[in-house]
Amino acid sequence: MPSHAYPSPQFVDNRMTAPFPAPAVLAEVGTFENELTAYLWFDYLRSRRSVDQDHVLLTSQETAGSPAYHLYLILPNDALQSIPYVARLKAHALIPGFRIQFSNPHDIDYRGKQTALFIAAYKKAVPRKLENASPDDLLPSVASFVQFKANTDPRVRPGAKHESSNLDQEQATALAADIIAVARFYDLPLDVFLGIGAMENNYLDIQGDLQLTVWKKKAQKDDIILKRRRHRVLVSNYSVGPWQITRETLRYAHNLYLRDGRDYSQLPERLRPPRTLQFDLTNTHVLTTYSGLLLRELLDRFDGDVHQAVGAYNGGPRRPNPRYAEGVNFVSTYARNILERLSAASPRSEAVATPEDSIAAGNVPAKQTAPTGISTAKSYVPDQAGVSSEGKRE
Repeated sequence: MPSHAYPSPQFVDNRMTAPFPAPAVLAEVGTFENELTAYLWFDYLRSRRSVDQDHVLLTSQETAGSPAYHLYLILPNDALQSIPYVARLKAHALIPGFRIQFSNPHDIDYRGKQTALFIAAYKKAVPRKLENASPDDLLPSVASFVQFKANTDPRVRPGAKHESSNLDQEQATALAADIIAVARFYDLPLDVFLGIGAMENNYLDIQGDLQLTVWKKKAQKDDIILKRRRHRVLVSNYSVGPWQITRETLRYAHNLYLRDGRDYSQLPERLRPPRTLQFDLTNTHVLTTYSGLLLRELLDRFDGDVHQAVGAYNGGPRRPNPRYAEGVNFVSTYARNILERLSAASPRSEAVATPEDSIAAGNVPAKQTAPTGISTAKSYVPDQAGVSSEGKRE
């Protein structure tokens, strides 16, 4: 709180208030060196139900020869309302911390105009399409997007079970490079592939659903058999990795790979699957390749119908999941809008930034921006003889 500027308690209409000695009050809730990261956090905060989007401001200023981006909240000039409000936002990890600043209507109006410029810039159509951008131009922006989505997942907030599983800069850049390479190799729409990664596990390598099972007519090699009935077996079908690929889907993807006629020497060596299937695979690089191959197969199966193919990625070819497809479309549309703008405006100029800011400790945020209420565990069991969806979690 600014020094020598304490709220002065008083009663207004029989209600106690504690206004600050200033015409207006702001809370600085984020400082960033990277424009894309700043805008993503700005847009994310505006989308929260507990936040009035008109009270979120994004500004920039030159600091030591380079721009710095600041995120603010306009607060009511009443300490009894404003302090508990920002404290709740921090407690729910929607902001990492806050610093109270005194202001005036003219200053807030100026910051509001800067904010409007950012919003207009990110809504304006750009002539350069995602498909025409080079991998080098895309990499920094894709890495920032991947890291942002991972670090707004509620499972990495302070005190959560998987707190240490968030992505650092190096991991986000490596995964982004893999996603771009696999999308190019299989001729996949990059925005859709990114949308699937966000819907599956927000790019986090967190343990999947260990309880997922599937009934089969016949056990296969390396199956984990849980129960037997006449002419059927119940096997474990848990999911693994950032792409939440189940054991049955992994088997199917590997068989696709063995039959695939593409020249895999065109892929970086780290992305090439082994000839022998590894069920407990923890290699995120190879899992990204399997995921891309699955999406490519489904796009071919549905004659390029992205909505059907994406729905089948989660629900299976016989029962594509339309809600899952809608969620992927939501994220992919947002990703395309952001990435086209950044790759066109400043290729290779954006360094990947973490969500760290200079406000306070405890700097890991909370929710994902994709719609809630959709299962993120991949439950796709392909059409094949002897596989039933009975016992499989939706």
